[in-house]
Amino acid sequence: MQSNTLTAEASYMPVVSRFFGMVITMYYNDHPPPHFHVRYGSQKALVAIATLSLLHGRLSPRVRGLVVEWASQHQAALAENWSLARRQQPLQPIQPLE
Repeated sequence: MQSNTLTAEASYMPVVSRFFGMVITMYYNDHPPPHFHVRYGSQKALVAIATLSLLHGRLSPRVRGLVVEWASQHQAALAENWSLARRQQPLQPIQPLE
C-alpha cells in the first residue's frame, strides 16, 4: 500500500509536487527563510514561501510565472510542509498545477 505522505526516510528525494516537467522539493533541516526548491531541466531556484520571490537561482519568465501561480494557490500547504520538515515529520504531497 502506498502512503500519502513523504517520509524522512525519503529525504533523498523530497519531492512535494511535479507539474509540467517542474519538480518542487523541500529539504529537511534546510536554512531559513522558509522556501522550496524548483528544478526544471537545467534551471534551478529557491523560492520564498511568504513572498514567492526568488531567493537564489534563475527561472525563465514562463517557468517562474507557473511556479508563482502554483505556489500562490498552495502557500498554506507549503508553509505547513516547511514546519513539518523542521520537525522531521513526514511531508504532505501538494496537488500539481492543472
